[in-house]
Amino acid sequence: MAKVTIDGKSIEVPDGTTILNAARMIGGDIVPPAMCYYSKLKTSGGYCRTCLVKVAQGSAKDPRPMPKPVPSCRQTVMDGMVVENITSPEIVEARAGVVEFLLLNHPLDCPICDQAGECHLQDLGYEHGKMKTRYEFKRREFEKIDIGDKIKLHMTRCILCYRCVKVADQLCSCRNHGVMNRGDVAEISTYIENVVDKDMSGNMIDVCPVGALTDKTFRFKSRVWFTKPVDAHRTCDKCCGKVRLWYKGEEVLRVTARKDKYGEVEDWICNSCRFDHKKTSDWVIEGASHIDHHSVISANHYETGKALENLKSDIERHQKQLKENKFALGQGAMNPNNV
Repeated sequence: MAKVTIDGKSIEVPDGTTILNAARMIGGDIVPPAMCYYSKLKTSGGYCRTCLVKVAQGSAKDPRPMPKPVPSCRQTVMDGMVVENITSPEIVEARAGVVEFLLLNHPLDCPICDQAGECHLQDLGYEHGKMKTRYEFKRREFEKIDIGDKIKLHMTRCILCYRCVKVADQLCSCRNHGVMNRGDVAEISTYIENVVDKDMSGNMIDVCPVGALTDKTFRFKSRVWFTKPVDAHRTCDKCCGKVRLWYKGEEVLRVTARKDKYGEVEDWICNSCRFDHKKTSDWVIEGASHIDHHSVISANHYETGKALENLKSDIERHQKQLKENKFALGQGAMNPNNV
């Protein structure tokens, strides 16, 4: 076991634990943001640099600080290590610079993007970015390619986190797409315009932190904060069958995997569950999904919807009773026997 102190809070963690996961064990505001790291995808992390932290003390045996900020998703802890995250002005400034780099070529199309309301880049920019950018040049542009009837690729929004590539490598039987070219012309693409339709390929949509990969079957149907997510399950021979249904009225607009508080998928789901079963009768409903209060989706207060419906029915019943009483009193006043 190794004892590590992050922003003044200490914890003992197993040897080999990364600083990021140690911070997640502590919880709260000291947890660094992560755009490319995904705990359920091997070899993920180390690309975006949003999780940079300052190691003020390397270990108890060697107390010297590390000379540069390090990515917390890759750096493992050592006994006696002291880490600074939000308490370090240097890291706050460095992270704002990383956010500025990520937003250099990202289009400002949030009003028409299906990822709006669930976009980790929106949260990152709001919580760790700056109001202005120094970039004055034209943003990158890519020719649109068709990768099938289920997944929509918007390469202009991509931040090259490599998550979708890891999903294809580790979950699908084979991979049709990857990162082509280098530098500012690097892009997610297929070598020849292929269809990305492997059985678990829909998980690329769930792991994408921005709107680069979205669900074509949900495209432009509703803003996410107008929908109500509900946990449900079914018996499936390809995956766990545990999903989240997104309702608008009585219609299921889309089906996604369930996610934890860090926005990571709890259990992978197959394309059959995601795209082919969009009727309530296909599922066993478990109840309303819990959405963290910082998310715009929670503005619906749907978790208390049942209580509100009961309150509404009580009010309507009392109003009806009041009208009946008034009518009875009016009838009594008109009766001469009551004078």
